[in-house]
Amino acid sequence: MEVLQAIEQRRSTRGFLDRPVEREILEKLVTLAIQAPSAINLQPWEITVVSGEEKKRLSRLLEKRMREMNISCGPGTNRPLPEYFIERQRGLQGVMVSQLPAYINFQEFVNKGSCNFYGAPTAIIISLDQVFSKARLTDIGVLVGYFVLAAHGLGLGSCPIGLITAFEDDIKEELSIPENKEVVIGLAVGYPDPDAAINRGRSKRVPISDVVKWRE
Repeated sequence: MEVLQAIEQRRSTRGFLDRPVEREILEKLVTLAIQAPSAINLQPWEITVVSGEEKKRLSRLLEKRMREMNISCGPGTNRPLPEYFIERQRGLQGVMVSQLPAYINFQEFVNKGSCNFYGAPTAIIISLDQVFSKARLTDIGVLVGYFVLAAHGLGLGSCPIGLITAFEDDIKEELSIPENKEVVIGLAVGYPDPDAAINRGRSKRVPISDVVKWRE
Protein backbone atom coordinates (compact mmCIF):
# COMPACT_ATOMS: atom_id res chain seq x y z
CA MET A 1 0.00 0.00 0.00
CA GLU A 2 1.28 3.46 -0.89
CA VAL A 3 2.00 5.61 2.16
CA LEU A 4 -0.07 8.53 0.81
CA GLN A 5 -3.02 6.20 0.33
CA ALA A 6 -2.63 4.92 3.89
CA ILE A 7 -2.63 8.49 5.23
CA GLU A 8 -5.85 9.29 3.37
CA GLN A 9 -7.68 6.07 4.23
CA ARG A 10 -6.65 5.32 7.80
CA ARG A 11 -9.13 6.06 10.61
CA SER A 12 -9.34 4.84 14.20
CA THR A 13 -11.01 1.45 14.63
CA ARG A 14 -13.38 0.86 17.54
CA GLY A 15 -14.90 -2.44 16.45
CA PHE A 16 -12.66 -5.50 16.12
CA LEU A 17 -13.09 -9.11 15.09
CA ASP A 18 -12.62 -11.77 17.74
CA ARG A 19 -9.55 -12.98 15.89
CA PRO A 20 -6.01 -13.00 17.31
CA VAL A 21 -3.32 -11.20 15.37
CA GLU A 22 -0.61 -13.63 14.36
CA ARG A 23 2.73 -13.24 16.15
CA GLU A 24 4.61 -12.75 12.89
CA ILE A 25 2.24 -9.93 11.90
CA LEU A 26 2.75 -8.22 15.25
CA GLU A 27 6.50 -8.57 14.90
CA LYS A 28 6.29 -7.02 11.43
CA LEU A 29 4.17 -4.19 12.81
CA VAL A 30 6.65 -3.37 15.56
CA THR A 31 9.60 -3.69 13.17
CA LEU A 32 8.00 -1.14 10.86
CA ALA A 33 6.97 1.22 13.66
CA ILE A 34 10.42 1.47 15.20
CA GLN A 35 11.78 2.79 11.93
CA ALA A 36 10.38 6.09 13.22
CA PRO A 37 12.94 8.87 13.60
CA SER A 38 13.91 10.09 17.05
CA ALA A 39 16.19 12.82 18.38
CA ILE A 40 19.83 11.85 17.81
CA ASN A 41 18.61 8.28 17.31
CA LEU A 42 17.86 7.83 21.02
CA GLN A 43 14.91 5.55 20.28
CA PRO A 44 13.67 6.34 23.80
CA TRP A 45 10.56 4.19 23.69
CA GLU A 46 9.81 0.87 25.35
CA ILE A 47 7.04 -1.23 23.83
CA THR A 48 4.98 -3.89 25.60
CA VAL A 49 2.75 -6.04 23.36
CA VAL A 50 -0.09 -7.69 25.28
CA SER A 51 -2.28 -10.41 23.76
CA GLY A 52 -4.31 -13.45 24.73
CA GLU A 53 -5.16 -14.02 28.38
CA GLU A 54 -2.72 -11.32 29.50
CA LYS A 55 -4.65 -8.74 27.50
CA LYS A 56 -7.99 -9.94 28.89
CA ARG A 57 -6.66 -9.66 32.45
CA LEU A 58 -5.31 -6.18 31.76
CA SER A 59 -8.66 -5.06 30.35
CA ARG A 60 -10.57 -6.40 33.36
CA LEU A 61 -8.18 -4.60 35.70
CA LEU A 62 -8.45 -1.28 33.88
CA GLU A 63 -12.26 -1.44 33.72
CA LYS A 64 -12.37 -2.17 37.45
CA ARG A 65 -10.06 0.71 38.28
CA MET A 66 -11.99 3.06 36.00
CA ARG A 67 -15.21 2.33 37.87
CA GLU A 68 -13.51 2.65 41.27
CA MET A 69 -11.84 5.95 40.41
CA ASN A 70 -14.75 7.30 38.36
CA ILE A 71 -12.43 8.52 35.62
CA SER A 72 -13.67 9.54 32.17
CA CYS A 73 -12.06 10.34 28.84
CA GLY A 74 -11.43 14.02 28.30
CA PRO A 75 -9.18 16.41 26.38
CA GLY A 76 -6.64 16.64 29.21
CA THR A 77 -6.57 20.42 29.49
CA ASN A 78 -5.68 22.65 32.41
CA ARG A 79 -8.15 25.41 31.47
CA PRO A 80 -11.38 25.69 29.45
CA LEU A 81 -11.11 24.85 25.75
CA PRO A 82 -11.61 27.56 23.14
CA GLU A 83 -14.85 27.11 21.23
CA TYR A 84 -13.19 25.98 17.99
CA PHE A 85 -11.63 22.98 19.77
CA ILE A 86 -14.99 22.14 21.34
CA GLU A 87 -16.60 22.27 17.90
CA ARG A 88 -14.10 19.72 16.56
CA GLN A 89 -14.81 17.49 19.54
CA ARG A 90 -18.55 17.78 18.95
CA GLY A 91 -18.00 16.76 15.33
CA LEU A 92 -16.37 13.48 16.34
CA GLN A 93 -18.99 12.81 19.01
CA GLY A 94 -21.80 13.39 16.50
CA VAL A 95 -20.26 10.95 14.04
CA MET A 96 -19.80 8.27 16.69
CA VAL A 97 -23.22 8.68 18.33
CA SER A 98 -24.91 8.29 14.96
CA GLN A 99 -23.30 4.85 14.63
CA LEU A 100 -24.15 3.60 18.12
CA PRO A 101 -27.42 1.91 19.15
CA ALA A 102 -29.72 4.28 21.02
CA TYR A 103 -29.41 2.27 24.25
CA ILE A 104 -25.62 2.72 24.43
CA ASN A 105 -24.40 5.81 26.29
CA PHE A 106 -21.64 7.56 24.35
CA GLN A 107 -19.43 8.41 27.32
CA GLU A 108 -19.77 4.92 28.75
CA PHE A 109 -18.88 3.44 25.36
CA VAL A 110 -15.72 5.54 25.15
CA ASN A 111 -14.66 5.00 28.76
CA LYS A 112 -15.19 1.24 28.78
CA GLY A 113 -13.87 0.96 25.25
CA SER A 114 -10.66 2.72 26.19
CA CYS A 115 -10.10 0.40 29.14
CA ASN A 116 -10.73 -2.80 27.16
CA PHE A 117 -9.06 -1.44 24.01
CA TYR A 118 -12.42 -1.60 22.23
CA GLY A 119 -12.27 -5.38 22.32
CA ALA A 120 -9.11 -5.57 20.22
CA PRO A 121 -7.16 -8.82 20.70
CA THR A 122 -3.88 -6.95 21.22
CA ALA A 123 -2.93 -3.93 23.31
CA ILE A 124 0.36 -2.13 22.80
CA ILE A 125 1.67 -0.09 25.72
CA ILE A 126 4.31 2.53 24.93
CA SER A 127 6.53 3.78 27.74
CA LEU A 128 9.27 6.39 28.05
CA ASP A 129 12.29 6.18 30.33
CA GLN A 130 12.00 8.85 33.02
CA VAL A 131 15.60 9.87 32.44
CA PHE A 132 14.25 11.89 29.50
CA SER A 133 12.47 15.23 29.63
CA LYS A 134 8.97 15.80 28.26
CA ALA A 135 10.63 16.88 25.01
CA ARG A 136 11.04 13.23 24.09
CA LEU A 137 7.27 12.84 23.99
CA THR A 138 7.71 14.19 20.48
CA ASP A 139 9.52 10.96 19.58
CA ILE A 140 6.68 8.92 21.06
CA GLY A 141 4.20 10.86 18.95
CA VAL A 142 6.14 10.10 15.78
CA LEU A 143 6.32 6.42 16.80
CA VAL A 144 2.55 6.28 17.27
CA GLY A 145 2.10 7.78 13.81
CA TYR A 146 4.26 5.04 12.32
CA PHE A 147 2.37 2.42 14.30
CA VAL A 148 -1.08 3.41 13.07
CA LEU A 149 -0.01 3.76 9.44
CA ALA A 150 1.95 0.49 9.49
CA ALA A 151 -1.05 -1.27 11.04
CA HIS A 152 -3.28 0.03 8.26
CA GLY A 153 -0.80 -1.15 5.64
CA LEU A 154 -0.83 -4.63 7.19
CA GLY A 155 -4.63 -4.83 7.09
CA LEU A 156 -5.03 -4.12 10.80
CA GLY A 157 -7.12 -1.56 12.61
CA SER A 158 -5.77 0.56 15.44
CA CYS A 159 -6.88 3.18 17.93
CA PRO A 160 -4.63 5.24 20.21
CA ILE A 161 -5.78 5.05 23.84
CA GLY A 162 -4.87 7.83 26.25
CA LEU A 163 -7.19 7.16 29.21
CA ILE A 164 -5.08 4.24 30.40
CA THR A 165 -2.34 6.58 31.63
CA ALA A 166 -4.62 7.35 34.59
CA PHE A 167 -3.95 3.79 35.77
CA GLU A 168 -0.19 3.85 35.24
CA ASP A 169 0.74 2.20 38.54
CA ASP A 170 -1.68 -0.68 37.93
CA ILE A 171 -0.36 -1.20 34.39
CA LYS A 172 3.24 -1.22 35.57
CA GLU A 173 2.50 -3.80 38.23
CA GLU A 174 0.38 -6.00 35.97
CA LEU A 175 2.88 -5.99 33.09
CA SER A 176 6.11 -5.79 35.12
CA ILE A 177 7.06 -2.46 33.57
CA PRO A 178 9.98 -0.96 35.55
CA GLU A 179 9.31 1.94 37.90
CA ASN A 180 11.67 4.19 35.95
CA LYS A 181 9.37 4.04 32.91
CA GLU A 182 6.43 6.36 32.27
CA VAL A 183 3.38 4.90 30.53
CA VAL A 184 2.65 7.42 27.77
CA ILE A 185 -0.06 5.87 25.60
CA GLY A 186 -1.66 2.62 24.51
CA LEU A 187 -2.81 1.28 21.17
CA ALA A 188 -5.64 -1.10 20.38
CA VAL A 189 -4.63 -3.38 17.50
CA GLY A 190 -6.58 -6.06 15.67
CA TYR A 191 -8.53 -6.95 12.57
CA PRO A 192 -11.36 -4.47 11.94
CA ASP A 193 -14.90 -5.83 12.05
CA PRO A 194 -16.40 -4.92 8.64
CA ASP A 195 -19.92 -5.21 10.08
CA ALA A 196 -19.33 -2.85 13.01
CA ALA A 197 -21.25 0.36 12.37
CA ILE A 198 -18.86 2.33 14.60
CA ASN A 199 -16.11 1.75 12.04
CA ARG A 200 -18.07 3.37 9.24
CA GLY A 201 -18.17 6.86 10.68
CA ARG A 202 -15.55 9.34 9.47
CA SER A 203 -14.77 12.50 11.40
CA LYS A 204 -13.86 15.53 9.35
CA ARG A 205 -10.57 17.40 9.31
CA VAL A 206 -10.53 21.17 9.34
CA PRO A 207 -9.19 22.95 6.25
CA ILE A 208 -5.51 23.83 6.33
CA SER A 209 -6.45 27.49 6.50
CA ASP A 210 -7.66 26.83 10.07
CA VAL A 211 -4.36 25.42 11.30
CA VAL A 212 -1.60 26.76 9.02
CA LYS A 213 0.04 30.16 8.85
CA TRP A 214 2.16 30.93 5.80
CA ARG A 215 5.18 33.21 6.01
CA GLU A 216 6.86 34.02 2.72
